[in-house]
Amino acid sequence: MSLHRQALNPAAGEIQGLDEGAAAPQVDLMTEPQTTRFQSFDGVEIAVHTAGAGRPVVLLHGFFSSGQQNWFLPGHAERLVAAGFQVIAPDLRGHGESGAPVEAEAWPQDVLARDQAALIAHLGLSDFDLVGYSLGARTSVRAVIGGLRPRRMALGGMGASGVMAAGARAAMFEDSIRNGANARDPRAGKFIQALMAEMGLNPQAMLGVLAAFQETTEGQIRAIPTPTLVVCGEADRDNGSPHELVELLPHGELVIVPGDHRAAAATPELGEAVVRFLTA
Repeated sequence: MSLHRQALNPAAGEIQGLDEGAAAPQVDLMTEPQTTRFQSFDGVEIAVHTAGAGRPVVLLHGFFSSGQQNWFLPGHAERLVAAGFQVIAPDLRGHGESGAPVEAEAWPQDVLARDQAALIAHLGLSDFDLVGYSLGARTSVRAVIGGLRPRRMALGGMGASGVMAAGARAAMFEDSIRNGANARDPRAGKFIQALMAEMGLNPQAMLGVLAAFQETTEGQIRAIPTPTLVVCGEADRDNGSPHELVELLPHGELVIVPGDHRAAAATPELGEAVVRFLTA
């Protein structure tokens, strides 16, 4: 996505960044990713974009985005490759080049986290790092709670409420996906309908993503054993407070970068913070 995208946050009553993944400027890639596909635990095909060689780092993108848009176009993948990592960026179920099933049974709770467990098993990884932005950050947390054990984890664009409860943000997305111009906020509805059309996203699959959301308790966050970086834009509170999330994590640290939810995802400071954390 190359456009500046905004939508009304009905809870705050003001215009805020909407895209869960970056609306990043396109840049020339030093290394074109290779794309492969595998069947997840239930047979849904997942596309995986890889580049580089070295320590594996799995990169999970945001809602309405893709591995290419969140990680390759802003240059974050290149920074990681240059630092000696092999980047592994799947398109989450329903997004990018991955399968987008519409049947309700294809969207059980925690399905995105289960897909990541299937990916790790498919690749035979035993020692890896995990990085997610927004929906990808929430999915990373759920995957670790479900038993994945990355060496280190980085969560971008995420706060405590975004992990623990879907809240008004998810309700706005659902209303807009279902009702478009007839949504409670017609501006958000029109925009999201246009965005899905532009990205080739299936509305029923996007509703499936929301239906699969699994709430997380404070106790589960406090029990996460993984050293975790929370990196968030200075004007980004779309998913709640990053400070509160770090306080819950037993091994958490916080880096604030420029921008709101959308802009921060594409800043070089975000990629640089992740590289520093993973190479420390």
